[in-house]
Amino acid sequence: MMGTSEAVLQILSSGSCILSSDPRASNLDLNFASKFHIKCVKKRASRRKQMFNCSSFLQNRIGIHRLKRTRDYGLFGNSTVDRLQLLTCKCQQAESVGGLTAEDGNGTWFVDSSRALHLNGVINPPNVLEFDDVQQLKQENGDLTSNGAVKQENESFPSNGALGIGKDASKVTIDSIEDEAWDLLLNSMVYYCGSPIGTIAASDPTSSNVLNYDQVFIRDFIPSGIAFLLKGEYDIVRNFILHTLQLQSWEKTMDCHSPGQGLMPASFKVRTVPLDGDDSATEEVLDPDFGEAAIGRVAPVDSGLWWIILLRAYGKCSGDLSILERIDVQTGIKMILRLCLADGFDMFPTLLVTDGSCMIDRRMGIHGHPLEIQALFYSALLCAREMLAPEDGSADLIRALNNRLVALSFHIREYYWIDLRKLNEIYRYKTEEYSYDAVNKFNIYPDQISPWLVEWMPNQGGYLIGNLQPAHMDFRFFSLGNLWSVVSGLATIDQSHAILDLIEAKWTDLVAGMPLKICYPALEGQEWQIITGSDPKNTPWSYHNAGSWPTLLWQLTVAGIKMNRPEIAARAVEVAERCISRDKWPEYYDTKRARFIGKQARLFQTWSIAGYLVAKLLLADPSAAKMLITEEDPELVNAFSCMISANPRRKRGRKNSKQTYIV
Repeated sequence: MMGTSEAVLQILSSGSCILSSDPRASNLDLNFASKFHIKCVKKRASRRKQMFNCSSFLQNRIGIHRLKRTRDYGLFGNSTVDRLQLLTCKCQQAESVGGLTAEDGNGTWFVDSSRALHLNGVINPPNVLEFDDVQQLKQENGDLTSNGAVKQENESFPSNGALGIGKDASKVTIDSIEDEAWDLLLNSMVYYCGSPIGTIAASDPTSSNVLNYDQVFIRDFIPSGIAFLLKGEYDIVRNFILHTLQLQSWEKTMDCHSPGQGLMPASFKVRTVPLDGDDSATEEVLDPDFGEAAIGRVAPVDSGLWWIILLRAYGKCSGDLSILERIDVQTGIKMILRLCLADGFDMFPTLLVTDGSCMIDRRMGIHGHPLEIQALFYSALLCAREMLAPEDGSADLIRALNNRLVALSFHIREYYWIDLRKLNEIYRYKTEEYSYDAVNKFNIYPDQISPWLVEWMPNQGGYLIGNLQPAHMDFRFFSLGNLWSVVSGLATIDQSHAILDLIEAKWTDLVAGMPLKICYPALEGQEWQIITGSDPKNTPWSYHNAGSWPTLLWQLTVAGIKMNRPEIAARAVEVAERCISRDKWPEYYDTKRARFIGKQARLFQTWSIAGYLVAKLLLADPSAAKMLITEEDPELVNAFSCMISANPRRKRGRKNSKQTYIV
């Protein structure tokens, strides 16, 4: 297929680069776009600076606090917290909320720790490691629903998957599950110089082998950050965004090779080290991991993409435009884009990555062009285009971004899509075709169609395959890639509905006893041995190899809300609520029907907790999902239509050497 015409490229290049307005969005979206544009063109005023000196020990004794539920912020039931917090840090020069000025350049910055996180009257709750005691008090006179109504003791699960779910067999109310989840999410918070900065991956009291689960992972924090945004607690998300930006392109190396400029770390840890020149005092430092310490030593491709997505969500939800106009934030966005858009040997518009570069961070045969990375890449490009400041230095980057968006959307929609009709077409492919007008462009051999797929593919519905490379189609269904293709608009409207149709048709396979299979089906036998390297953690129907991950519940919810089918997510939430609290919020579940807690799963996994909370919050207020959803730009739709309507058989030779990309 040929590239777009020069006229189409001219239209895209001249398009607006500020936040696009969704016709279904609220006035907040329109104000977000217009105010950001105005702020970008106005001359920045001088910003007030403050100095914070806390190089010596800072001792803060906080007594007993009574946490009371409020209607606006129903985080917890009544509980008693008693703590003694000892903070030691060496702070840098502070700046105002507006961020760096032009004179500041790439200088240091500091998040004002006086902007405390308020959770039901408690200011700056301590790190989970600093809690002396958190005691859950029993609820009095029955349990209250989120709107204050009294629940009946004998209430049972409805069969239609509605939101008003009552008590399960163990007599645990849905309200108490949510209260417990908020308690656990609060307990997982990590602090840096007195300010909340993120949440640890897990706090499993049954495991003595911590590994890196006590660190803050960028991808793991996304559902936590969204949960805080939905509750109006913006400071922790702002701090997370700015501090991880400070860690971008760290100087650490893997066998003397530095990470690419713009790479975001997979995780970081707050460490306390002796203060230089003073052994009697300490300071806190952020220690990032770019994969040089990870199992398998894989670099996180998805961290920067998730960071951009969370940055947009923060701006749309909080209305805080000052963070978007900061020089360091604008530079950080551009560095990530340049890293992803850099020219290389690859001929496809998709991102070429190694195995284990995303949520599946172990060897699982996803090297090449995995769908999850492409969906996040497309989403991040759309989000970045909305947030990039309109200036001369961004023109070339925006032009390259627009070109990539068109090519990527066409490539995924045309070549990754599989349904019963497409399967029949592949079944009759001719091979060894050499020409510009070849039908089987990637030389796919029909024998690749596995027997499981022939029986599994429903008459109604379809999905995007997991990977596409020369002579190879990975027909596995990958949940995150498909769901985020719906959320980001990478899949067409018809394809998005078909993906949800398939999930409903194959509910017993993909959801079963706990949402949601990370992929389907599992690699087994010799295929498992060869592709995974006989990985004992990724045995069939476990962990990344078709295990069930509760955190995927929130992506399913956003996708369902976007397509106006929230009942799918509500049904999945009902399934999760039957046992997730009783099972102590595990990281993943094993077996085909997700009946066993994962054999090596961590308990009290933070993104399992946060994923459930985000799903509940979005189902209660579906309009809030707009901060994560991206709609197609009309210019992209027109350009895509031009590509489809043009003659697909046209040969490309030297006369077409000006084309900017190949699909």
